[in-house]
Amino acid sequence: MIALLWGSVAAGAQSLSAEELFYGMRDKLEQVHDYVAEVKMKINISFMRVPVLHGKLYFKSPDKMKLERNGGISILPKKSISLTLNNLVPGGEATVIDAGRQIINGKSLRVIKVIPDSDQTDIVLTKIWVDEQRLLAIRTETTTRDNGTVTMDLKFGKYAALALPDEVIFYVDVKEFKVPKGVAMDYDPQAETRPVEASATGKPRKGTIKISYLSYEINKGLDDRIFTSEKN
Repeated sequence: MIALLWGSVAAGAQSLSAEELFYGMRDKLEQVHDYVAEVKMKINISFMRVPVLHGKLYFKSPDKMKLERNGGISILPKKSISLTLNNLVPGGEATVIDAGRQIINGKSLRVIKVIPDSDQTDIVLTKIWVDEQRLLAIRTETTTRDNGTVTMDLKFGKYAALALPDEVIFYVDVKEFKVPKGVAMDYDPQAETRPVEASATGKPRKGTIKISYLSYEINKGLDDRIFTSEKN
């Protein structure tokens, strides 16, 4: 399906329907069955000063994820936002709605809304800003049943052919954010009352998590035990 869609893009991206864009983009994601990525993570919350964290992000399709700080300590609570695009894009059949176009960072992107047909998924609605030429999600806004709405911006480079980003920025609600156990930080209670900067979406930005992907090991066959064993 990917080869067919790439041919269509070459002939003229405007001809692709919202459904073709979504399923073509998802086909690219589904090429990756698992990966281990060396990452650098910066948590930017107005009243916290958290050092840059280095570690490894493990992913296995369809929805297993684990993030470890160097030294083997998990730096994410069990119930937290997903840090992979794969977990924020609905699987299975879905209703796809064309929502027009929007310019982001000087580039015109197609906007689509995706509603899962199954009510068994945690995802209620995903809004995706798509680069038609590369079949890549440049921004997503995913509303879930249990974890609210997750918004993220993505930048691609070396691994764009597999839809694996070089950088992801998540926009988080400070009230919902909990500092990972074992992470040292300084706390400034006065900062909680300062004006909040607007985010790229135009909504109040209360904090960001920026993840830089330094390298990937892709489709090596990860053991499920990696995601069930806890290191302390």
